[in-house]
Amino acid sequence: MEEAIRKATDVNEKVCEWQPPEKLKVLLDLELRDKGEQHQRLLQHCRDAIRYSVKTGHPRFFNQLYAGMDHYSLVARFITETLNPSVYTYEVSPVFILIEETVLKKMVEIIGWKEGDGIFCPGGSVSNMYAVNLARYKYYPEIKENGLSAAPRLVMFTSKESHYSVQKAAAFLGIGTRNVYVVSTDECGKMIPEELEQQVQKAKTEGAVPFLVCATAGTTVLGAFDPLDTIADICEKHGLWFHIDASWGGGALMSRKYRHLLKGIERANSVAWNPHKMLMAGLQCSAFLVRENLGLLQKCHSAKASYLFQQDKFYDVSYDVGDKSIQCSRRGDAFKFWLMWKAIGTSGLEERVNRAFAMTRYLIEEIKRREGFQLILEPEFINVCFWYIPPSLRKMEESPMYWQKLHAVAPVIKEKMMKKGSVMIGYQPHKEKVNFFRQIVISPQVSREDLDFLLDEIDDLGSDL
Repeated sequence: MEEAIRKATDVNEKVCEWQPPEKLKVLLDLELRDKGEQHQRLLQHCRDAIRYSVKTGHPRFFNQLYAGMDHYSLVARFITETLNPSVYTYEVSPVFILIEETVLKKMVEIIGWKEGDGIFCPGGSVSNMYAVNLARYKYYPEIKENGLSAAPRLVMFTSKESHYSVQKAAAFLGIGTRNVYVVSTDECGKMIPEELEQQVQKAKTEGAVPFLVCATAGTTVLGAFDPLDTIADICEKHGLWFHIDASWGGGALMSRKYRHLLKGIERANSVAWNPHKMLMAGLQCSAFLVRENLGLLQKCHSAKASYLFQQDKFYDVSYDVGDKSIQCSRRGDAFKFWLMWKAIGTSGLEERVNRAFAMTRYLIEEIKRREGFQLILEPEFINVCFWYIPPSLRKMEESPMYWQKLHAVAPVIKEKMMKKGSVMIGYQPHKEKVNFFRQIVISPQVSREDLDFLLDEIDDLGSDL
């Protein structure tokens, strides 16, 4: 545990110790045998698992939309793993049901709703699926019993920059990916409201029934925030369920300085918000929140299992919240967020957000200052997207050959840094743009020196390309 916690957050240690899959299989000794192994051998298995895993708490891990290590959240995870609760009835999980209720109420308040409902679930992808299912049930509740034959052709709308889970939700729930109308975005990655209006009108003329719009507050690659107020106007005009995927950008709500990015979120019917991302509550910690508390989650998902949700219990059975979930067994994920919140307070969470923005601004200015680095666009959030242009390309005309060569730069640098174990950062192509780096600053442990090191390392590893 010392290696997993102390060394994994030590800037002098490696972020990862890369091994190819076939070699790693041998190093881990994965085979399961008839007889058990000795205690010392089991400890070695644990050490190996730690050694060859990526250290996501490392100050130089910038690869995903989560990073760092909050020790209060970590302690909470130790406790829930020890107690092994299932948060479905008050009788077996009294503490964690009350904690979840408290956290959800506070999140509802921060969104700006007077009342609301919600549930913690396994990730933002599932939250988005909840939204689609709940919206469909509101307009066509008979689908729950009679199936898809009870509904007309339903159509939903989202932007080209939305998370892929929206498409998966449509596939999983039988709506069909062809009935997800994709709305164009502007150069910053924001949904274009006029395009949304046109798509809604198009669906109606085709005889389809529009029922939901999924906007995004903090897109995965560019960190864009859709114009929520304007989209809300369109949803109200056409009577559509308005869902906001704020899985990534929801953390900005904790900052009085930056919550304006989500202006209009209070007009949503539902919101996905992942505290395990920007707020560092630890994987996984994801909330699905619904405006107003009309029991819609319960009505939509309840199966009324008589062996679990008996109505003649000796306590208030309204605290048996499990029947509004699509799961049976459910983890006490709210506890890690609650304990962290207790420890550092709302002001501490706000400072965490503000610091991430400040460090991002430092990085942006460094990129602008350094030769060979070029911003893709001026970011409004903490996603910093940029190209590294090696010396061999800096005087080359921007021809098809130039872009072909630049496209190969980021993957090669990524391979070098992972095999060295020095730093991890993501890259991707986007629309017509060739591969570029996407840098995310979340962890309070990240210093300016770490950001300088990142740019220096990219330059060192890519200078000979």
